[in-house]
Amino acid sequence: MKKFSWLLILMILIGCSKQKKPLIGDTNFQKQQNALFKDASKSPLKKKDREKFEALDFFKYDSTFLVNADLKRTPNTKFFNMKTTTDRVTQERVYGVLTFNINGQTYNLNVYQGEENMQKEGKEDYLFLPFLDATNGETTYGGGRYIDLKIPKGDSMVIDFNSAYNPYCVYNEKFSCPIVPRVNYLPIKIEAGVKMYAKN
Repeated sequence: MKKFSWLLILMILIGCSKQKKPLIGDTNFQKQQNALFKDASKSPLKKKDREKFEALDFFKYDSTFLVNADLKRTPNTKFFNMKTTTDRVTQERVYGVLTFNINGQTYNLNVYQGEENMQKEGKEDYLFLPFLDATNGETTYGGGRYIDLKIPKGDSMVIDFNSAYNPYCVYNEKFSCPIVPRVNYLPIKIEAGVKMYAKN
């Protein structure tokens, strides 16, 4: 009887281990994104797409696109209406200008702060970095991608383009996504982060 119970437990454990697949991804960011997209309570995917979902397509991690940026704060900028993919607008302001180098060339991007986030507990230090680049429409979404950042204590911060992700409206038109300002165009290929989404 004892032998039978141990055999039963072993069979259950083997069955459970087969069902639970390891998360796909080369980095923690990639694994987190894939886990989020599989989670029915958080995923931006439509139900029919989520049921077939295996993993997002990412560029291979490249340290070239992990950069140190100088932050020039712009404290007197006014809030403006940032257009979205729907009729909604978000109140954003230019928090500062980020200056950084990639392959010996210097680039600038505006980083934004949302008025709504400033009132939300836990989001007070959130900064929004939307950008366009020369991969858009080819290997990445034509409307650009986003990076989440936090207000630093000093005047520098790290930008990891390997953590660039698509607006949720790429996956589901019910989402209202900020449109990347044209001023945040980088005239190079940022081959890092998530690629264009292809439905199965």
